[in-house]
Amino acid sequence: MTTMLDRGASVVTTVEGIRTHFPALERMHNGNPVAYFDGPGGTQVPRPVVDAMDDYLFNHNANTHWRYPTSEETDALIAAARETLADFLNGRPDEIVFGQNMTTLTFHLARALGRQWGKGDEIVITELDHHGNVAPWRALEKDRGVTVRMVKMRTEDGRLDWSDLEAAITPRTKLLAIGAASNALGTITDVARATKLAHAVGALSFVDAVHYAPHVLVDVREIGCDFLACSAYKFYGPHIGVLWGKRDLIESLDAPRLEPAPQESPERLETGTQNHEGIVGAGAAVEFLASLSPDHRDRPRRESLVATFAALHGRGMLLLENLWNSLAEIDGLTLHGPKPGTPRTPTLSFTMRGVKTDDIATALAKRGVFVSNGDFYAATIVERLGLVPDGLLRVGCSCYTTENEVDRLIEGVRAFKR
Repeated sequence: MTTMLDRGASVVTTVEGIRTHFPALERMHNGNPVAYFDGPGGTQVPRPVVDAMDDYLFNHNANTHWRYPTSEETDALIAAARETLADFLNGRPDEIVFGQNMTTLTFHLARALGRQWGKGDEIVITELDHHGNVAPWRALEKDRGVTVRMVKMRTEDGRLDWSDLEAAITPRTKLLAIGAASNALGTITDVARATKLAHAVGALSFVDAVHYAPHVLVDVREIGCDFLACSAYKFYGPHIGVLWGKRDLIESLDAPRLEPAPQESPERLETGTQNHEGIVGAGAAVEFLASLSPDHRDRPRRESLVATFAALHGRGMLLLENLWNSLAEIDGLTLHGPKPGTPRTPTLSFTMRGVKTDDIATALAKRGVFVSNGDFYAATIVERLGLVPDGLLRVGCSCYTTENEVDRLIEGVRAFKR
């Protein structure tokens, strides 16, 4: 049966078709099929991604840059993954750096950038950010004596205070580190506009796109930033991080590295032997998303990704609107963040008066509805909202989320209230 979520069926695979690729969706809990609303913390993985990783480990596993078949195959597979991720971000393959996760990559980049900064230099961060985009820059206060300025969020709607950002960026600013989307509230920030402010004073721009990349197709050229990071496990891949950076900037960095290691971009920022199967899996995750466009074999990968993301984002917004409007009717429940119809992802957070988020999450889990709660490392947001230590109850819609699952979530919250 066709539902409102399948209006884009001619553009992208139906929800039912997408779900056939995810074995995790077959799981039962207390007699109920599991509904995964924990995507903002990590999505489920489709078979094609695991198959690609299995194939690598079983048939091609080797270290790189040697003159025998499995090593040469490993080199080729890594190169192919860089090309795929370059299409995903609209960058170049020689600008794609792989690492353990976004946080580790950002700490590494911060150390490299920080070696050229000192007292009197300033870094601008925001209250909306995950602390993976806060702590690495805060560390430079101690290590290099730089000043870190934090831009305020507006607690009434979970959006950035642009007047505060404009005031914070000055000729002393060396870097703006800003999130494209809040993993706690779903807020999407205009990072292209923010980047222009940074560049106007000669500062660099680093964008955390971890929560943004699963929902809106990244375009580093359009954003105009100098560096951007994301994590494949948020867009149906394995636990591995990806950093894009302009080649000339990467090769100019005094990055901590082994002397014999390659000096060229992107390997200049990759330390030690990489997670080869994870790199292959990250490429496979992007290929999976492109394959959801029915005509993906007949057009460039980037075009297929554009079609897929447009359709999936539209579906996600319909689910979000239903969730928001239904939860808003529950007495004592407070929704946090921007309303539907404004720039945001299909991630929603709420609290309930007099009730711990742990208790709500536990009750929903008994019904087979898996949600996350706490601060999600977006600790400053929770602090500004006055919700320490209990935090927020967060639900996120992914490509496999159905209307029925949303209804089950809503009913579970209503039942808990009763």
